[in-house]
Amino acid sequence: MRPTIMNRISLAATLLAALCLPAAAQFSAPPNSGNAFKDTSMLKPPAGAKVAIYKFEDLECPACAHAYPIVHAAADRYKIPIVRRDFPLKMHIWSRDAAITARYLQDKVSPQVAEEFRGAVFAAQTSIASKEDLSNFTRRFFQSHKLNQPFVIDPSGLFAAEVNADYTLGERIGITQTPTIWVVSQKNWVQVTDINQLYATIDNMESQVAAETPGKSAAANSKLRHASTPQN
Repeated sequence: MRPTIMNRISLAATLLAALCLPAAAQFSAPPNSGNAFKDTSMLKPPAGAKVAIYKFEDLECPACAHAYPIVHAAADRYKIPIVRRDFPLKMHIWSRDAAITARYLQDKVSPQVAEEFRGAVFAAQTSIASKEDLSNFTRRFFQSHKLNQPFVIDPSGLFAAEVNADYTLGERIGITQTPTIWVVSQKNWVQVTDINQLYATIDNMESQVAAETPGKSAAANSKLRHASTPQN
C-alpha cells in the first residue's frame, strides 16, 4: 500500500522531532542530563558581565559542600562572577539559620567574611548535626574573626526575608535539588549537572559569546585555558 499524504506528513513530523532532540543538549552538561525548569528568564549574569556562574545552594547539602571549592576555583580562574542564591531544603535542620547568619555577615560585616563563613560551614558540615552544633560553630567563627556576635542575629527578620526571597525565586524557576548550577550569558544558559564539566562549559560559553561579539571571532577569544576540572 502506498503511503497517504497524511502518513507522509506524520512521518516527516516524526523525523523533524527526532532531528530537533539534540538541540536540547546545549542546555545541560553533560548533554540531556538537565532538569525541566518553569521559568529561566532570570538566569543572566550581573550587569557588566558577559558570563557568570549562577547557583542555588544549601549550606547543609553534602553535594553543595563538594561543589563549593570547584565553583569558586573556576570563578577565580576565569575571572567571572558567581550569582549565588540560598535554597535551604525544608528537610534540613539548620541550613536556613546558617544562611541567615551568612546574610548578616554579608550586610553588616563584609561580603568577604560572609564568603569565609560559608566556606567554613561547608568544610565543617559533617560535624554540625544540630542547631546547637551550628550555634557553637558560629560563636567560634565570630571569635576567631574578632567579631562581636549579636545576641539575636536577625531581630527584624530582614535577613530571613532575603533567604525567603531566594527560595521563592527557586520555586519560580522550578528548583528541585541542590546544588543547581548554571553557566549563563546574556542570551543562553547551560545547567551543569556534572561538576567535572564546569570548566569545559565555561570555555564553550565564552566561545559562544565571543562569536556573537562584533569584531571578535570565537577563535580569537578561545585561547581558552582548555583545563579540565581537577578530579577529587
